[in-house]
Amino acid sequence: MPPTVSVFGLGLMGRPMARRLIAAGLTVKGWNRTRLPEDLVAGIPVAPSPEEAARANICLLMLADTSAATDVLARIEPGLSAGQVVVDMGTSDPEVSRENARRLKEKGTGWVDAPVSGGPDGAEKGSLAIMVGGSEDDFTTVRPMLNALGTPVRVGEAGAGHTVKLINQVIVGLTIEAVAEALTLAEKAGIDPRLVQQALRGGYADSRILQVHGSRMLERSYVPGGRVKTHLKDLKMALRLATSVSARTPNLRTVTDLFQKLVDRGDGELDHSALHKLLTA
Repeated sequence: MPPTVSVFGLGLMGRPMARRLIAAGLTVKGWNRTRLPEDLVAGIPVAPSPEEAARANICLLMLADTSAATDVLARIEPGLSAGQVVVDMGTSDPEVSRENARRLKEKGTGWVDAPVSGGPDGAEKGSLAIMVGGSEDDFTTVRPMLNALGTPVRVGEAGAGHTVKLINQVIVGLTIEAVAEALTLAEKAGIDPRLVQQALRGGYADSRILQVHGSRMLERSYVPGGRVKTHLKDLKMALRLATSVSARTPNLRTVTDLFQKLVDRGDGELDHSALHKLLTA
């Protein structure tokens, strides 16, 4: 029998993920920390409380940050029991994940950190990249659910998934900055940047960021996808990780400073492609 799943956090990612799981035939409930308009959660059964939602085989956390995940876990943890698995699919602190895994293991509850990349579009299509940290047994338990959402790859024990997600965010952040610079250069040099996108398609400089985020930059359309303030939070965690392992990441610090400037000027709620605004203002 398919496992029951509760999705904690029905935001930009949680809603399409819940609907994807329902479409895959799983029994799904949702819960959000704030009450949402009914039209936003249409088709998703919403539990009246986190404690009620936690009565599921798999508790999927899709929350804004480490603090939010910690707060929700604190509410549901007393009622968790052996055989259940908590799956944190947001971007959280790897060390916190390792501690959660150690603590839950004492009561026989599993822990998997499985952050994703691919945005709301990937969630809707079931094409997310999923970076998984956790034991082989816990991964085996949740893998059918993860398969409905995208392509899961186990990268190590608890905390490893969140570590790889920080690495992912470094690549995405630096690439967004590179595309923003390149398209700004094209515009200033009198070259149609849309033709630049076409000319580079399929070459070494091509990427989804050039095509998708590049189009957002050219249209000055910064409706999130991924918010500036969220990406900044991830880049700061990546900087702390780099410091802890003595990794040299000079460009990571530069792009973090640029995202901080966007937040400081009030653009934190925009899509992270809004980095382009700093170069064209």
